[in-house]
Amino acid sequence: MTELLNGLLQASVWLAITVLLLGVLRPLLLRLGGAALVYRSWWCVPALLLALRLPLPLAPVGEALPMLAAAAAWTAPVVASPASAWPWLLLVAWAAGALGMGLASWRAQQRFERALGHLQPRGDGSWRASADPGLPALVGLWSPRIVVGPRFEQDFSPAEQDLILQHEHSHRRHGDPWANAALAALRCVFWFHPLLPWAARAFLRDQELACDARTVDPHPALRRLYANALLKAQLVHPVAPMACHWRSQPMLKERIAMLKEHKRKALPWIAGQVLVVGVSVGLAAVAWASQGGAVTPSISAEPAAGTSAPGKAADVDVPAKARDMAPPTYPRGAFEQGLSGQVVLRVEIGADGRPSEVRVLSSTPAGVFDEASVAAAQRWTFEPARKDGKAVASALKIPMTFELNESKPAP
Repeated sequence: MTELLNGLLQASVWLAITVLLLGVLRPLLLRLGGAALVYRSWWCVPALLLALRLPLPLAPVGEALPMLAAAAAWTAPVVASPASAWPWLLLVAWAAGALGMGLASWRAQQRFERALGHLQPRGDGSWRASADPGLPALVGLWSPRIVVGPRFEQDFSPAEQDLILQHEHSHRRHGDPWANAALAALRCVFWFHPLLPWAARAFLRDQELACDARTVDPHPALRRLYANALLKAQLVHPVAPMACHWRSQPMLKERIAMLKEHKRKALPWIAGQVLVVGVSVGLAAVAWASQGGAVTPSISAEPAAGTSAPGKAADVDVPAKARDMAPPTYPRGAFEQGLSGQVVLRVEIGADGRPSEVRVLSSTPAGVFDEASVAAAQRWTFEPARKDGKAVASALKIPMTFELNESKPAP
């Protein structure tokens, strides 16, 4: 649980860094490659989030560890600290916010699609709606459809209609509805992020500017006609979160200004692609490396003194032996805070050599390494203890040490 919250926090910090960096680089990218290059630069965000989920390489583990132990004495279970409830409370708050944001987006999309009314096919492959809640637009995700308003032919000339349809076809060819769906999902996961609303507006602005450029750059003489079509369709009310709208009142001024500037870009298309890929990979590599180097917790076992638990074999002819004891993953939050500690586990070993129950006898600091230790112990396998030649259940008391920057064990 703590690792999930720490992962969200780390991703939020790097998301803020990426958004601010893209904001700083935007004028340069616009000058070098135009609106299309700026829009492609947003690939830095998914590349960064993916890099943060890539596992770090683990340091080599000693080939053999002394894992022999006798039956452990029964001890009272550890009482959870009241502070351990905070991760659960934070997780519930985050889940509630994510669910609320998801429901709000879904309702906005459904409200927009219901407001379209009855749809009728047109001869050019688009659809005519009986109402106009914000059209023309590319609506849908799996099979997006270009939907125009009931007065499409009356409001726009044939040449303007052709440009508008080209614009929406460009959105569909480049997968912009999927990009908008990914943005909606990102807003659900990081609903608490203060920069994400601004980043979402910037992303949608760059998406429309890039689509405008793809539509009119092959036909510079049609720029004035394209601008007139934009002025005829200003939109001031909320729209669907996963639709590509022709109308865009908040960014109308910038779209018109972009149409007035038809300059040769400083970078060819291939060079722009290489630049975006380089920035994305470089930023993702820095974020991945910032998680720190690999740390291997040390595991040892010691004979447990005292009496055995009821039903367990107190005396065995052959003690249990470790077969596979992969070390636990060092908790990311503890690593970032530079914490070290120790956890003592009681592992109940069944006659089949698999752990039947894992308990935390003690931990220092309390609750920090418990989850990682128990999760690792549940995957261990053993050669079961034997009494009179038969496999019997037993219990092992195993201390595990988590220490940063520890030296590697001698071969």
